[in-house]
Amino acid sequence: SIVRNLASAPWPYGEAEAAAFLARPHDPALPSCLIYERTGGAPLLVGACGLGRRPSGMVEMGYWVARAHWNRGIATEAGQAVIAMARALRLPQIEASVFLDNPASARVLDKLGYRATGLTAPRHSCARGEETPARLYRLCLRECDEALAA
Repeated sequence: SIVRNLASAPWPYGEAEAAAFLARPHDPALPSCLIYERTGGAPLLVGACGLGRRPSGMVEMGYWVARAHWNRGIATEAGQAVIAMARALRLPQIEASVFLDNPASARVLDKLGYRATGLTAPRHSCARGEETPARLYRLCLRECDEALAA
């Protein structure tokens, strides 16, 4: 299931989990967007993309796209929009992480210009209920120190 690749989403995901997600604190200065597809009728929710603040203070981009809509460039297009917002906010850099068993998400970050930092660290996966190795990525939006860009 797609949720196993998300760090903060529990499984099963019901109404109580959705309410808890909507109630948790979020930095109002950082964009968080739902991704809808236009249809002949009501728009169809197909994913989400946004920025959040890590406990370390660093800003991190996260995203998901429903499986039925994979391989259409939706995550890349949404990521480009969120990166443009991050630039408008004059953020110097943004980070992202990908569980090692999710190469498709790593390809999205590559297309967006992120660079692997060379670091792998455990990230808690709510859906898996355990720490899972994740590769860390960084995108410099302004001039970064060489040590940060590595």
